[in-house]
Amino acid sequence: MKKPMPHRGLRIAACVFAIGWVSACGAGGPFARQKPVAMSESYRAPQDLGPIAPLLEMMSSLPQGDPARQAELFQSAKDATELTPTTSNKLRFALALATPGHSGADPVAAQRQLSELLARPETLLPIERLLALVELKEVEQRLILQAENKRMRDDASHDDSRDRLQAINRRLAAESDENVRLRKALDEARAKLEAVTHIERSINDRGTSGSHTP
Repeated sequence: MKKPMPHRGLRIAACVFAIGWVSACGAGGPFARQKPVAMSESYRAPQDLGPIAPLLEMMSSLPQGDPARQAELFQSAKDATELTPTTSNKLRFALALATPGHSGADPVAAQRQLSELLARPETLLPIERLLALVELKEVEQRLILQAENKRMRDDASHDDSRDRLQAINRRLAAESDENVRLRKALDEARAKLEAVTHIERSINDRGTSGSHTP
């Protein structure tokens, strides 16, 4: 029984498929908008993936290793581009930054470096340009989703704060109404007590006056 392909493996497979698809379109494949031609004329051999095989292997291995292995692979790509800043090494490091699932992943830096590489397409092999383009599109989509998630979290936080404030205001209003009711009841009780006291004093005063009458 075959083990299911890990999520990163699926992404690499999709990447390779996208490269092949773009290659087919660019070579007059079945997705190109042109008049039908004979099979012998329309068929083109797929581009050789050999030049990017090490890059695909690095992108597949990077998120799957333990933290120490991940750090080793990422640092190796970083050191290579710092010590020998060739286009190939820069592409390798940009792809390491673009690969999610490890502590060195940085989609913002990856977007910047991939864009810089694609700004000089003549320095890349055609298959390298396709790989860089596919990864750049994915990084940009990931950044859009991250921004949308942040906006939704912020909106939810604001909604929670507004709900809490409204709840506090309702509680304060209820307590204020209760205080008004208690003050009114206290005033009524005080008025009744004063009335009873006044009646008792009047009775006592009449009793005292009556005891002195001859």
